[in-house]
Amino acid sequence: MPAQTVIVQAAWEVFCADYALGDATAIVHATHGKRLYETLRDICGIQEEEKLLAEIERFEEEVIRGGPVALPGAIDLLSKLNSLQANWTIVTSATNYFAPRALQRCGIPLPTASIVTSNDVAKGKPHPEPYATGATRVGVEPSACLVVEDAISGLLAGKSAGSTTVGVCTSTSRKILEESDASPDFIVSDLTCVQVRRVEQGLEISIDVEL
Repeated sequence: MPAQTVIVQAAWEVFCADYALGDATAIVHATHGKRLYETLRDICGIQEEEKLLAEIERFEEEVIRGGPVALPGAIDLLSKLNSLQANWTIVTSATNYFAPRALQRCGIPLPTASIVTSNDVAKGKPHPEPYATGATRVGVEPSACLVVEDAISGLLAGKSAGSTTVGVCTSTSRKILEESDASPDFIVSDLTCVQVRRVEQGLEISIDVEL
């Protein structure tokens, strides 16, 4: 199990104990990439808005305490995008409270456009709104975007928005990605398989799909 998934599972184990939910592993896989707002509301049965927001913050604190880490190739790829002055952003199901802290903890470079968090959209992944919003922030149509995701819900969101999608096998296995309804356009083991360079027409992205 990837380190990032272990950290999230540890947070779910706390909530499973508090809410008598049962198997944390099954919940992690079922909710990967989705907003905590809907997840905690539906799975934990939290209907009161004030309590729901407080529990979202408590869950995210558990993840921060666990020590989120950058996935292989992420820092190099995103640093390269910044060095090329490319337009890109991060579209996350995390809140605007958690996301900046997690990125700082991981050493992830900040994007050229403002981050899209769960607070910025009415509907989270797998709805296309998050990636449609991301495209707006970088100033292009969704069809001109490359969405890189390791969650089925995120790949579905990117595909529904009309973007080309890359599935990354860092939290979801290649077999699951291949058999999912998300049908990513490309599948890679991690972000070391994605390279980018500046060409006359714009950016050229090379993807090693490791067939």
